Amino acid sequence: MRILIKTSLKKNFNFVFENFNVDLFKALKPPLLSLDVIRFDGCNKGDEVHLKVGLGPIKKSWVSHIVENGSNEKEHFFVDIGHTVPPPIKNWRHTHRVIKSSEDSCEIHDDIEFSSGNTLFDCLIYPAMYFQFWLRKPAYKKFFK
Repeated sequence: MRILIKTSLKKNFNFVFENFNVDLFKALKPPLLSLDVIRFDGCNKGDEVHLKVGLGPIKKSWVSHIVENGSNEKEHFFVDIGHTVPPPIKNWRHTHRVIKSSEDSCEIHDDIEFSSGNTLFDCLIYPAMYFQFWLRKPAYKKFFK
């Protein structure tokens, strides 16, 4: 399944990408989920992010590896792949893009591909997955205000 969320910001795209850090990561946490950042190396190829995520007292490990990153005069991006992901997710790929719209505005794209290994189950969990990433839109706007 694929989720694509686009968020427009009235900020310079270089400034926005320079602030893709652990503070932003924590600000993007969906409500009702717990999130402990164990390790956050950054957004470059070879970096890793280790988390404990959960609902209530149950927490599961999530480890993502940054497998690709790049920049040019119009875009910054990086891709994380879920190395260890909590059930029911089996496969995870998240492409983060910050695209220049003008000198003082940009658009963030969260492009997520995920699978539980069961297409029917993916369809059932899609609304919840979509909603938790849609909630990034106001979180980005608040963080970059």
